[in-house]
Amino acid sequence: MRVLLRYSCLACLTALALAGTGCRLFETATPPAPPGPPLPGQAAGVFTTARPTFRAAVDDFLGVRPAAQQPIEFPHNIHVGKKIACTEYCHESVSTGPVAGLPSVRTCMICHDAIAVDRPRIKLITAMRSQGIDLAWQRVYGYPAASHVKFNHAPHIRANVECATCHGNIADQTVAQRNVDLTMGYCVNCHTARKVSIDCLTCHF
Repeated sequence: MRVLLRYSCLACLTALALAGTGCRLFETATPPAPPGPPLPGQAAGVFTTARPTFRAAVDDFLGVRPAAQQPIEFPHNIHVGKKIACTEYCHESVSTGPVAGLPSVRTCMICHDAIAVDRPRIKLITAMRSQGIDLAWQRVYGYPAASHVKFNHAPHIRANVECATCHGNIADQTVAQRNVDLTMGYCVNCHTARKVSIDCLTCHF
């Protein structure tokens, strides 16, 4: 027994000297940590490390985007009907950069501090401002990361491409929906019709 113990200690000391690790010969195995609570949309278990469900992983692989869930039912039809231009307040960065921009609570309250203040939706936004909560909008359009598309709104606006070309007739909608399937073919056909470059590097990086 003493000989066995002596050789065990010698093995541990050798491992410590060569690998810089301690002796684990007599350690007891620690049980694995219990799984955490399921992620939103996850029934039980973990299907991948990156997605909460198997369905979400498959959708991501196939480039299927889920329908956007917005914090409020924004009535585009009412605002467009009152001749409020898309770029005037709500999407003001659309003509200066790649992203159109989404309105914050502060933007909404530029008008609604005095307009339609008795409406339930405006009361909700007013309460959000007083609590320091902003609107967590979800993007309606977008490209999968694997497509490597670098879409820039500004040059399209400078070329007088109407918003409806890519977004459909927003004036007839309340919450924005995906009206146009912005496939590569759709974009190439539009560029060809307008005699714009269809070189790969025009849209991809």
